[in-house]
Amino acid sequence: MAAAHPLRWTLLLQLGIALGILLAAAEAWTGEIRGRVVCDVCGDAAIGPEDHALEGAEVAVLCISKSGEVINYQAFTNSKGMYAVAETMPESDRWDSCLARPISSFHLHCTRRGDAHSGVKFTYNKPSGNSHTVKTFLYKPVTVPLYCS
Repeated sequence: MAAAHPLRWTLLLQLGIALGILLAAAEAWTGEIRGRVVCDVCGDAAIGPEDHALEGAEVAVLCISKSGEVINYQAFTNSKGMYAVAETMPESDRWDSCLARPISSFHLHCTRRGDAHSGVKFTYNKPSGNSHTVKTFLYKPVTVPLYCS
């Protein structure tokens, strides 16, 4: 009977640790903001078959948390032109509103911003674990190819 007593305490300790982990996870919030950057080859503000993803384009995302903290993120696009920023934080500090804007393109030809707007403002009201997709940012070449005319 004396051997059961330490085993019971070990089980209770393990249960307490597991419960603590679950409670901590329940209070945490995770958000993600993602988007795309594309070279608009013909400069027609429409994504078509002649356009391509821009790898290495820089995007800034600025968010204000519910507690009033300003958080600045920097992201670079992958080979598919996709970028993402994500963070896990306490629910009370989660993002409230954000601004995503293109910063620069390091492509050899596609370096001029094609969008009339410098950024996209949005309210972040997604539940934990969900992402917000920002509209595609466009860059265009300095000179448009002849086949676009």
